[in-house]
Amino acid sequence: MSMFCFQCQETAGGTGCKVKGVCGKIDTTAQLQDLLIFLVKGIAIWVDEAQKVGVKLDNKTGKFMATAIFTTITNANFDEEALLRYIREAAKVREEWRVRALGGCGSGCGCSCGSETSELPECATWEVTTDEKIRAKALDVGVLATVHEDIRSLRELIIYGTKGMCAYAEHAAQLGYEDPTIYEHVVTALVATTKDLPVDHLVALTLKTGEYAVKTLALLDKANTSRFGSPEISKVNIGVRKNPGILISGHDLRDMEDLLEQTQGTGVDVYTHSEMLPGNYYPKLKKYSHLVGNYGSSWWHQNQDFESFHGPILMTTNCIIPVKGSYLNRLFTTGAAGYPGAQHVADRPEGVNARKDFSAIIALAKTCPPPQEIETGEIVGGFAHDQVLALADKVVAAVKSGAVKRFVVMAGCDGRMKDRQYFTDVANALPKDTIILTAGCAKYRYNKLPLGDIGGIPRVLDAGQCNDSYSLAVIALKLKEVFGLDDINKLPISYDIAWYEQKAVTVLLALLYLGVKDIRLGPTLPGFLSPNVINVLVQNFGIKPTTTADADVKAMMAGV
Repeated sequence: MSMFCFQCQETAGGTGCKVKGVCGKIDTTAQLQDLLIFLVKGIAIWVDEAQKVGVKLDNKTGKFMATAIFTTITNANFDEEALLRYIREAAKVREEWRVRALGGCGSGCGCSCGSETSELPECATWEVTTDEKIRAKALDVGVLATVHEDIRSLRELIIYGTKGMCAYAEHAAQLGYEDPTIYEHVVTALVATTKDLPVDHLVALTLKTGEYAVKTLALLDKANTSRFGSPEISKVNIGVRKNPGILISGHDLRDMEDLLEQTQGTGVDVYTHSEMLPGNYYPKLKKYSHLVGNYGSSWWHQNQDFESFHGPILMTTNCIIPVKGSYLNRLFTTGAAGYPGAQHVADRPEGVNARKDFSAIIALAKTCPPPQEIETGEIVGGFAHDQVLALADKVVAAVKSGAVKRFVVMAGCDGRMKDRQYFTDVANALPKDTIILTAGCAKYRYNKLPLGDIGGIPRVLDAGQCNDSYSLAVIALKLKEVFGLDDINKLPISYDIAWYEQKAVTVLLALLYLGVKDIRLGPTLPGFLSPNVINVLVQNFGIKPTTTADADVKAMMAGV
C-alpha cells in the first residue's frame, strides 16, 4: 500500500485508506503528515528530557506543536510545500530542545547533562536533510509502524484526541488565551505513544486526554466569549443581497473579526459558511451591518456552494474538500489550512490586536458579481450555555410539567455518506415533546426542518461550533445541579453523536471524562478502534453504535 490512514469516519471500507484518502489527499500528502507527527513526537521527547533538568516548556514551542499537529487534521492542509516547511521547522525546534536538554553542549555524549541519544526513539534523532530524504523517510513512519493492534488503537485514539485538542488550543491562542498545562499534556501524550506501555496505562492516558480536552474547550469558550461576548439567540438570514460578497468558512472567529473590520465601508458583504454560522450569534461580530448571514450548508456541499457564491472564499481551517478549478482562483487559505494553487494569507504579526491582511481578498471581491441566491428565510441559533441557563427556570418548569419529556444531544459532524440521513430521520421521528441540543455542523441535517417549539422553546437549540459541545456539557451539569441529582446520567438526556474527524474524538473523550455514559456514536464506529478497545469502551462507558432511526428513538425515549 502507498499510504495508510484511518483517522476519519469515511475511511475506506471502515478500515483504512490505502491508496488515496476518501477526503481527497494523495498518498504523498498523507506520508508527509505522518512524518510531521513523527517529528513533533521528537520535539516532545526532548522537551520531556529538558524538563528533567529544569527547563520549562514555553508557550511559543507549545503553540508551534499545536499548530503543526492541527495541519494534519482531516481536510485541513493538502499543500505539500506547506507541510515540508512545517517539517523543516519541526526539525529546527527539535534541535533547539535537544541542545537545551543536553545542557547546552549539544554533543549527545550521554554525560550527566543529558540522556543517551541512543536510548531515545528514532523520532528524536533522525536527521532532516534533503526533500528526497524527507519523502523517503515519510514512507515508513505511519500508524502501521505499531504492530500490536490494541496498542496501535489506543495510541491513535490518544493522538486523535490530542489533534482535536491542539486545534482548539490554537484557536484560543490566537485570541491571547494559553494554558501551559495543556501544552504539557500534549508533550506527555506524544511521549507516551513512543514508549512500550501496557494497555491499562494507555487507557488511563486516554481518559487523561479527556480531562485536558475539557480544559481546552473551557479555555476556548472563555477566549471566544471574552473577545466577542456571549452568544445570543439570533435569527440568521440565509438569503443574499445585491452587493459583492466574501464567504468565510472553517472555524476561526478571530479571522472573521479581522475580515469584518477590513471590509467595513467597502461595499463588500460577508457571509458565513458551515461551521462559521455561529459567528452570527456573537454580539461583537453580529453588530457589523455588512455581515449578511449564512450561505449554503455543511462542509461537504462546498463545491456547489462555492461555485454559486461567485465571490472569494476564505478557508480559515478545515474542512476543505478537493477544489474545483472553476473557483480555485477565488479560494484563499490561512492559518493551519492549505491547498495547492490557493492563495495563502500570512499569519498576523505578534500581538492580540494585530490583524491579518485580507486586502487581496477584498480587492478580488469588488470585481466579482453578487452571490447567487440558493434559498431564503432564517434559521435560529445562539443557545450556548449562558443563554440556555438564563432560560433555566422555563426549561425546568417544562420538564416538571411534562411538556418536555427528553433532551437529545445530536452534536458533532456532518459528512457525505448516505447513512447520515439517519440523523435527519431521528430528528423527524422524535416526539414533539423532545428538544434537540446540537453543536457542530451535524446541525445542518435538521436545523432547517419545521420542528416547531415547546412553549416558546425551539425544538432545536444550536449552541454553536463543534467546540461549543462544551456548552452542552455545562448545560447538562447545571441541570443535574438544579434537579438535585448525584449523577449526570440520571438526567432525561440521551446522546446521539455524529462524528467525522479528530475534533469529534476530542469532544467524545471530554464527555467520557465528565462521566457521560450510553452514548450512541455513528454513523459507524471509528475504524481505528480495535475490537478489544471497543469492548473496553462498551463495558466502561456503554458506547454503542447507531442502528435505525426508529429503533434508536424508541430506545432513547425509554432512557436506554
